[in-house]
This record gives sequence, structure tokens and C-alpha cells, in this order.
Amino acid sequence: MLLDAIRALISSQGDVGDAEAPPAVDPLHLAACAVLLEIAYADGEFTASERDHLEGVLERHFALPAESGRRLIELADAERRKSIDHFQFTSVLRRSYDLGQKMVLAEVMWGLVLADGQIADHEHYLTRKIANLLDLEPGYLSAAKAAVAKEGSPPRRSPGGAI
Repeated sequence: MLLDAIRALISSQGDVGDAEAPPAVDPLHLAACAVLLEIAYADGEFTASERDHLEGVLERHFALPAESGRRLIELADAERRKSIDHFQFTSVLRRSYDLGQKMVLAEVMWGLVLADGQIADHEHYLTRKIANLLDLEPGYLSAAKAAVAKEGSPPRRSPGGAI
């Protein structure tokens, strides 16, 4: 499914020489955004504050302009709705991200959960589940939550740049 979205985007770009064609979507960006959207929708709604937080994350960590970030959110949301589980996204991230990048992703997840000012039970559960699928130990997830709650600011950049 993830590859289908990337192929569809590439095939919709038109001629290779077309200067107006959108750039190809990075599979890591798509997987991370889909996971973050799962977290955002965990409480049944994707609020404006969560959208703002996610768009800021895409700009800071993936260096995406606003329009590209919104397009990534659309593509990731379509993939998220078609998926039957989280594994297709987390497996890509687990294989490709180092521990530092996974920690930053955990901070971003908690930042998204806290963006609307409350933690729903399912958001907490899903954050733990995704961290487990990423092979992050519970202590790392707790540290990420504490860092976000303490600072109340966007998560730091990962050592390798993008999460």
C-alpha cells in the first residue's frame, strides 16, 4: 500500500521534464506522517491544534514547505485509512531510523498527543503500541513524554537531521 501511494504520486507527475511536477514522496516521510496521523486521530478527531503541530513538525524535521507538507498529510491520510494495521508504517521506520531518530519521533508523537491539551486513553495506548512496534523501550517513551511535557516546546532535531 505504501509503495502504491508512491507509485501513484510518481505516475501523476506527468512528463519527467515538467517543472511544475511535484517532487516524489520520501517513503520514510510518508510512513512517519501516517503514524503521526494515527496518533492524531486516536481520540476520534484531528483538531486544528494537532494539524498545526503536525504541519510544523513536517516543516522542521523534513524541511517541507507548507504546501508539500499538506500534500504529504493528504497522501499519508489516504494510506492510513487503507491500512489494516500499523506494521506497514512502523516496519519501514524501525528498519531505517536509529535510536536517536526514534526518540525524536516519540517526542513528536507526545507533542501531538499534548497539542490539544488532553491525553485520551486511546492516545496513550496507541503511543505505547507504536513505540513498541518501533522497538523503543518503555523508559525511552516515558523520557520522551516527560521532555515534551516539561518543555512544552517542539522536539529537538534528531542527530541525523530528519526523523
